[in-house]
Amino acid sequence: MKKRLIILGGGESGAGAAVLALKKGFEVFVSDFGKIKEKYKNVLSHFEIKFEEGKHTEDLILTADEVIKSPGIPDDVGIIKKIREKGINIISEIEFAGRYTSAKIICITGSNGKTTTTLLTYHILKKAGLNVGLAGNVGQSFAMQVAEKDFDYYVLEISSFQLDGMFDFKADIAVLMNITPDHLDRYENNFQNYVNSKFRIIQNQEQNDAFVFCDDEPLIQRPSIG
Repeated sequence: MKKRLIILGGGESGAGAAVLALKKGFEVFVSDFGKIKEKYKNVLSHFEIKFEEGKHTEDLILTADEVIKSPGIPDDVGIIKKIREKGINIISEIEFAGRYTSAKIICITGSNGKTTTTLLTYHILKKAGLNVGLAGNVGQSFAMQVAEKDFDYYVLEISSFQLDGMFDFKADIAVLMNITPDHLDRYENNFQNYVNSKFRIIQNQEQNDAFVFCDDEPLIQRPSIG
């Protein structure tokens, strides 16, 4: 019996995750409380993936084996609380796509400068002749690239919201630019919670992996502010 995967959010990451899930044999349904852009509707329709917009139908969503949540959806909205109450696992698109690639992955996060650093890193690797993809908060979704391309390397710009939905994913090279107060409304107005989220970039790293950080950033040298 096929596992049922529900994707909340029909944007870049959601549409990409839906295509990858379909190709990996899942029963897939996409639900977006807002309007889905025409370009993403066309992707979903092309692959004959069922979707809804303007609502979240609980009877459909709460039958999921697993849920992929758009990083833009806060954890305190009603449907997310109900999913958690049912004990259904909620992950990010990055976590899901990471299961299906053996490429080397460079992940870059930070409150400021991560987009520039990600684009520069990608540019350098591409100019060096490497078979490299650009994804995360920039470029085409990571999941869509895993579904349709075969890159040897990925450079991913990763937000704290994406990190919050990443559990088993591992960065071969993790880069943490800096940490300054940001998005605290999503972290109970607790800066330490945000700091902890950023440090998820190094979870699951092993001896042969690398962590690149700013040596004169106090909160990286001593991540606890308590």
